[in-house]
Amino acid sequence: MTGVSRELITLQLGHYSNFVGTHWWNLQDASLCYDPGSAPPPEVQSDSVFREGQTPGGSVTYTPRLIAMDLKGTRRSGFAQPEPGARGGSVTVHKHSQPEKNCFLEDLEKLDVSAGEPEPGSEPNYRLEGSVTVWSDFLRLHLHPRSVAVIHQFNHDGEAHRLETFGQGESVLQGALLDELEDRLHFFVEECDYLQGFQVLCDLEDGFAGLGSKVTELLQDSYGGRGILTWGMAPVVHRDSTPARDRYHLLNAALGTVNMAAHSSLFCPLTLRPPPPPLFPLLSYDVSDLGPALAALRAPPSAPFIYLLQLLLILLQADEASGVSVTGCCSSQVVAAYGAVPFPMMPGGSLPDALSACADALPWKPLSACPEAAGGRCYGQWSTLRGYEGQNCLSPGIEPSTPLHGLLSGEDVLAAYVSSFYPSLVSAPSKLTPPFPQIFSPALDAQGFMRAPLVSSVPILTSLQSGTALRPFLSELQCAAATFDVRRRAPSFLSQGPEMADYQEALEELRLLGRCYHDDSGGTTRSSSEDDDD
Repeated sequence: MTGVSRELITLQLGHYSNFVGTHWWNLQDASLCYDPGSAPPPEVQSDSVFREGQTPGGSVTYTPRLIAMDLKGTRRSGFAQPEPGARGGSVTVHKHSQPEKNCFLEDLEKLDVSAGEPEPGSEPNYRLEGSVTVWSDFLRLHLHPRSVAVIHQFNHDGEAHRLETFGQGESVLQGALLDELEDRLHFFVEECDYLQGFQVLCDLEDGFAGLGSKVTELLQDSYGGRGILTWGMAPVVHRDSTPARDRYHLLNAALGTVNMAAHSSLFCPLTLRPPPPPLFPLLSYDVSDLGPALAALRAPPSAPFIYLLQLLLILLQADEASGVSVTGCCSSQVVAAYGAVPFPMMPGGSLPDALSACADALPWKPLSACPEAAGGRCYGQWSTLRGYEGQNCLSPGIEPSTPLHGLLSGEDVLAAYVSSFYPSLVSAPSKLTPPFPQIFSPALDAQGFMRAPLVSSVPILTSLQSGTALRPFLSELQCAAATFDVRRRAPSFLSQGPEMADYQEALEELRLLGRCYHDDSGGTTRSSSEDDDD
């Protein structure tokens, strides 16, 4: 990796966030270039999210700038060296049998011993979908010893000592755990030359929502002026769901959304709920295991994180340009994610041909529990298309049949199609290396184009938008939580906080946040002083 980059530190809070994050880090690892002289500089510069180091043998190695927090029982592999020694004091030893490693981890261990790389084309097709239980089961790269923080007072499995409520998550970040998090943050921050900010992946429907609210507040207070992009993660289904836990999921999501949005530069819920999940016709997947799809659909980090912060500035400028006050009634920004994976295109086809085929409807699907933006107002968006080589961007030697076909570059084609501010176009696809599951239809070839047994890369179109499509998500979340009598039906939810007055205040803030994205029949966004009754 070459060039000067502005560093980005990632925090993953919760088991589902670590699941999606592990797939995402595996995808980034597949794009790393360890020998800059062997190939031209890549479009995707990963310096911002990786830290460079050396093994004892002198080989170059890259580890993520990552702090991952999870519960006891989720950690099995992927660490660069043993954790630092324990602090002084009495020690109690607990013996546990070593978990059995799957075939992928066994092969990865053999590669570590041999310090070699697999021969091109020799990587086996691992089928781990039915055997993976924790995110470290399929982590293909090493993490720094300071990356993983385990919350020992709560269990990942079992019925006892579960981190289930927002108040539990808030109260856990104190004392030794708070000191540990601050130490890890200082370590990664101090080695950065040009820290641009943080991205946070946080489970939204369990106790990590409270922990994430405290973490984003800490980042905002301690690193003012740095951007904070927060992804609120929620699975389609919870494997251990009960009616009581479903009520907790609702309340955690409501409190987590309003608090993390208040402490972030941008907050984006990322989920394929509510059921039924959006249909991706060229994917074959189990709705209970959509982590790989969400990882692939997350906006690529190389398309620099700073662009996401520029989106916030664009939204602020929209107040003056259009007279629409998006920011006058709230101090935070919520965005919705959309994605098309894979982006539908025939081999050898051109980008104008592919986009012209989607003239009646945008090809992407909602990823933030928001409806597809049909007729609503979009205040600003950032779109990325990756996975097309230069020769696929235009129709060579053919008389233009549509305005798209008459444009001179792929960027112009995409910009005209999306009708938004200037997007980014990356020709390199998202590489899919083992153990990424083969969730793709047999109708795709190896590069993810229409019609090869094993998909090795995939074209993806993603978009982050701030607009009226967010209104239903925020409004329905607030209404569901407000009509729920928490003191009568779930009194234990408030046993460790928040106080009832704080809880009601948070729901009121969520209601006001939703109104920021309301568009009346005349197309004019109402200010916070108008029509209290929605």
